[in-house]
Amino acid sequence: MAELIADPFRAARLVLHLRQEGITDDGVLKAMETIDRGAFVDTPGLDKLAFEDCILPIPCGQIIPRPAVTGQLLQALQIRQMREARILLIGMGSGYTAALAAQLGADVFAMDRFRRLCDAARMRMLDLGLGNVAVRHGDGLAGWPERGPYDRILLTGAVDEVPDVLLQQLAKGGVLIAPYDTADGQVLLRMGADGSQERLAIAHPLAPLMEGRSRAL
Repeated sequence: MAELIADPFRAARLVLHLRQEGITDDGVLKAMETIDRGAFVDTPGLDKLAFEDCILPIPCGQIIPRPAVTGQLLQALQIRQMREARILLIGMGSGYTAALAAQLGADVFAMDRFRRLCDAARMRMLDLGLGNVAVRHGDGLAGWPERGPYDRILLTGAVDEVPDVLLQQLAKGGVLIAPYDTADGQVLLRMGADGSQERLAIAHPLAPLMEGRSRAL
């Protein structure tokens, strides 16, 4: 198993910064303190920035968002309020967010449109000993209905409309979280299976989610 805590001092400093950014969920903070973001980047030297509140580039033109944004996404899920939550994660990227959700105790079903990212994420989950993450290469905006229904669905990229096909994969009492583009800027939209909606602030806007499955990478 790979080392989870690479630099306890810098990890503790990051947690302090996240608290100042409004991340108060102790489970989320513990997971982000424990799992080294540097284990999810391929470019030499970038691992030194793992505990800084900055964007990290990954292959296929994708990124790992700022930790403050990742913390807000996970906090909005309210995983700790459930037992054995099943989460559909759309836009898995490096697998960092999936690993954090798995550390919180959820069964995670993670999707990405890039096969290269999916293959790399599977290997990382094995290295970290996280057996509660399943990975699929596919169009995340179509969901993964065969493994549903889900207690939580998390989109890690922005949309201007939430596909009905995703809402149909929510379990009773389930919640979908998505960065949502409005005329006044991006917000974090929290939608319940019962039709309820809540808009939360997001620290930094995220790029749009692309439809379809990449054939080139």
